[in-house]
Amino acid sequence: MIRVPSPALAGEGQGGGASSSLLPQATTIRVLSDGRAGHEAQTLGVAQALGVAPDIRCIASRHIYAALAPFAPADPRDAFAHAPPYPDIAIGAGRRTIPALRRLKRDSGGRTFTVYLNKPANGKSAADLIIAPRHDGLRGANVFSPLTPGNRITPERLAAARAAPDVRIAALPRPRVALIVGGDSRHGAFGAKDIAQLAHIAASLRASGHSVMATASRRTPMALRDALTLALAAPGGFFWNSAGANPYLSMLANADAIIVTGDSVNMVGEAIATAAPVYVVPPPGRRGKIDAYLTALADAGAIRLWSGALDYWRRAPVNATPDIARAVAQAYLVFAGPRP
Repeated sequence: MIRVPSPALAGEGQGGGASSSLLPQATTIRVLSDGRAGHEAQTLGVAQALGVAPDIRCIASRHIYAALAPFAPADPRDAFAHAPPYPDIAIGAGRRTIPALRRLKRDSGGRTFTVYLNKPANGKSAADLIIAPRHDGLRGANVFSPLTPGNRITPERLAAARAAPDVRIAALPRPRVALIVGGDSRHGAFGAKDIAQLAHIAASLRASGHSVMATASRRTPMALRDALTLALAAPGGFFWNSAGANPYLSMLANADAIIVTGDSVNMVGEAIATAAPVYVVPPPGRRGKIDAYLTALADAGAIRLWSGALDYWRRAPVNATPDIARAVAQAYLVFAGPRP
């Protein structure tokens, strides 16, 4: 069993980039992708922080295999995901990637070091190293528990987006507020009251002299999209509704303040990787783990819950990705042993 480092403030990195020398030269990484944007943001963000361009293999399991994952065997149709040449490190996120991750471990004769991001339904034996954020409540010798999940937001990417902002964002006068909107999940759906609240936030900020730039996710219900389109139709408002390139990064980089719905751990984590004040609108439905996550972030001074008033308070960026990369690299080096 690989024991991972457990610094007192693990997962509370201040937005710095990981060194490109974390791993030995020529180390290979394979990312197993289930196609979900949130999972890819985590896996690719960790690979990026490790300084290695990953080999990305997509999982497209048939319905019966996907429904039974992670307990079913890997779908034979996904054989490409665990085929040779075997990588030194394999990273997966999402339960549908676990069967292929375990098959890759077996077929490589145990030589591939496997990493799973988030809490696996089949327990700590799912991978050599598990990166389960603190709010998941998973503990173990092979578990690293950062404050936030990994992401692809780096100081360098933010600086580049500020230096050359999307033209639609640059056209908005300051102060600019980014409204990052998620949507329905298995924990709850955005009802009429939630939709009205978000539309009111957008409209009231516009009326008070702020530019408001909003973006929707794949999960955003059409009624909420329509309400935001109407609320931001006036000058100084912008709502990205899937037309043209997604200016999400440009919004984060050029926002004087950010308001984000709390239904997505990833979206909140990406918002606090900036230096802007971040407000979270609590999501609808069951919120056990989400509430634990938001409470931890509020206690760390990374967010405030939205109460109707906007204040431009100061805070440092919070991004656990460099910590996660260091934990992966250190655990892998122990696993691989001394090199000649």
